Amino acid sequence: MPRKKAAEAAGAAQKSRKAAKAAKVPKARARSRAGAGGESERQEGHLEPLVGKLRVKQVRSGIGHAYTYRRTLAALGLRHHQAEVLVADTPSVRGMLFKVAHLVRVRPEEA
Repeated sequence: MPRKKAAEAAGAAQKSRKAAKAAKVPKARARSRAGAGGESERQEGHLEPLVGKLRVKQVRSGIGHAYTYRRTLAALGLRHHQAEVLVADTPSVRGMLFKVAHLVRVRPEEA
C-alpha cells in the first residue's frame, strides 16, 4: 500500500507542476491600433525629422581604435579617411557622432 500512496502523491505533484507551468505562460496581448493608418498613439509624431542635415567628414582613421568605433563609422557611411557623407539630423545619428567625435568633423548643411 505505501507504494500506491507514493505513486498517487507523485502523480498529484506532477499535475500541480503542470498546472503551475500553464499558469505562468503569458497570454498573447491584443495589439491596439489607433486610427485608420494603423499606427499606435505612442509612435505618432515620434520620429519627426529635425530640420536640416549634417555634413560629416572623417578626419582621423579608425585603424588602431576600438572595433565599436569602426562599426559606428561604417554605420554613418564613412568608409575611408577624408570621406564625407550627408546624414539626417536625428537623435540616433547624433549619438553615433558623439561616440566618434574624436574621429570626425561635423558641420550643418545649408539647404
